[in-house]
Amino acid sequence: MRVEKLAGYLGAEVTGLDLSHAPDAETSEFLSKALADHLVLVLRDQDMDLPALKRATGIFGPILRVPYITPSQEDLDVIAVLKEADETNIEVFGGDWHSDFSFLERPPGGSLLLAKEIPPVGGDTLWSSQVAAFDRLPKDLRDIVENRKSVHLGAPYGVSHAPPADMAVTSSIEMIRGDPEADKPRLHPIVRRHPESGRKSLFVNPTYTVGIDGLPEDESAEVLAALFKHALRPDFTFRHRWRPGDLCIWDNRMTMHYAINDYDGHRRLMYRTTFEGDIPSF
Repeated sequence: MRVEKLAGYLGAEVTGLDLSHAPDAETSEFLSKALADHLVLVLRDQDMDLPALKRATGIFGPILRVPYITPSQEDLDVIAVLKEADETNIEVFGGDWHSDFSFLERPPGGSLLLAKEIPPVGGDTLWSSQVAAFDRLPKDLRDIVENRKSVHLGAPYGVSHAPPADMAVTSSIEMIRGDPEADKPRLHPIVRRHPESGRKSLFVNPTYTVGIDGLPEDESAEVLAALFKHALRPDFTFRHRWRPGDLCIWDNRMTMHYAINDYDGHRRLMYRTTFEGDIPSF
C-alpha cells in the first residue's frame, strides 16, 4: 500500500489496494490515517459492487442515509448520482461549492464516490482544502471569525429560500423540496476542529452559510464574501479527472467540493455513500 500526493494541499492516490474484498484491520487503519492526512483519496481500478462500497464506507464511520435525496432503488444506503445524456442546460446535484448538508446538527463526516459511467471528457470534481484556507487566513479575518459561529440554512430544500419553480434541474436525482425544517437556522463554529486529528479548518460554504452570528447583516455579508473568496483560491484545490472504476473518498469536515457540469449530451453515473459526522466544535 502506497500513498502519493496529487496536489499541494490535499489529494493523494492510494495504490496497492483492492477494496472489492472486505478490508482487514491494517487496511482500515492505513486508509483512515491517509484520509486524515490528505483529505481526499483516489483509488483507481476498483471493481466494486454496492456491498463492497458499503463495506469500504464502514472504515470511516457508520453509514449515514442523508436527508432530502432519494436513495438508489438498488440500496437505500446508496445514492445514484446520475445525469442522463438527454438532460442538457440544467443544474446538477452538487453543482456549486459546498460542504455536504452543513446545515444539519451533525453534518456528514465524509463520502465515497464510485465512478461507473463517465463522459469522454468533462464531469471532473473539484475539492478545496479548508485546512489550508484556515492556515493561510489573513490576520484581520482570523481575528473576526475565531471563536465565532456562522448561520447555516438548508435553503435549497426549504420554503423561504427555495430555488425558482421554473429552474431546470436534473430529474435523474430526486431531491425533496419545500421542507420547513430546512429553513431553521443552525449555528456552527466558523473555525472547527477535527475530532480525531485535531486539525483546524474553516467551516463555511456559499451554498448553506447565510450569515455570521452577532454581526449586522451588511457586515456579515461582507465578511462571508471575503471568506468565500479566500477559501476557494485555486491554490487550495485539487481537481480529479474521473475514469470508470475510480473511487474517491473525502473528508466533508475539512473540505468543500464542486461537481463540474460540462458534459451535456453524455451519460454520467456514480454511486455515493456517506458516513456519519459529529457536532462541529471549536
